[in-house]
Amino acid sequence: MSTDDNVITVNGLTVDVVRKDIKNLHLGVYPPDGRVRVAAPLNVSDEAVRLAVIGKLAWIRRQREKFTKQPRQTDREAVTGESHYVFGRRYRLNVFEGEGPQQVVLRTKTKMELHVRPGATTEQRLAVLDRWYRRQLRQTLEPMLNEWQTKIGVEPTFWGIKRMKTKWGSCNHNDARIWLNAELAKKPMPCIEYIVVHELVHLLEPTHSERFVELMGNALPDWRTRRDQLNSSPLANETWTY
Repeated sequence: MSTDDNVITVNGLTVDVVRKDIKNLHLGVYPPDGRVRVAAPLNVSDEAVRLAVIGKLAWIRRQREKFTKQPRQTDREAVTGESHYVFGRRYRLNVFEGEGPQQVVLRTKTKMELHVRPGATTEQRLAVLDRWYRRQLRQTLEPMLNEWQTKIGVEPTFWGIKRMKTKWGSCNHNDARIWLNAELAKKPMPCIEYIVVHELVHLLEPTHSERFVELMGNALPDWRTRRDQLNSSPLANETWTY
């Protein structure tokens, strides 16, 4: 599929323009900072895009204001007293130093224990947490992907977990490869399922076209509610967006 990317400025607002082989223009505002993106047909001029954005300026401002009010965490240091999220639930962290195995234990529904070596650095503590989060997410994703592959009728050649600073998930339609953001381990299950379905549907329709919206609606009728829940949940002190 042919694409063409460029950036324009409208009333001081930076707008990412992506031209694709689609029929209609789509405008979106994305967290965490209200990035504006327009997907436009290949034959639509910058001036036509500019006029479309001007017509939506009031709506864009309202969306950007929502994102500025969205709760954010400070930088994590993996120290006792911090709050950490696991599948949408908030836990208070207690750090224990000792010679035993380095591990994470959910002791109650509100308390998380981090066991590390004596004198472990911030990076080492965070690394133990990160490995644990990835295991939890993989264990969750495997059955979820298997279930939804059968429902949608697709099968990726590969799927993996990695840190991504611009998206919750990505799909290479041509190679049928899917990546999912490691930060999803901190989000509620309905939000994770929304991203899984979103990326699998992209194996059928690579763009956010009317067909994509129809396929999403057929597979997951409340996908917009789940998307809004994901976009309103506390953000890490990084630029996780979707």
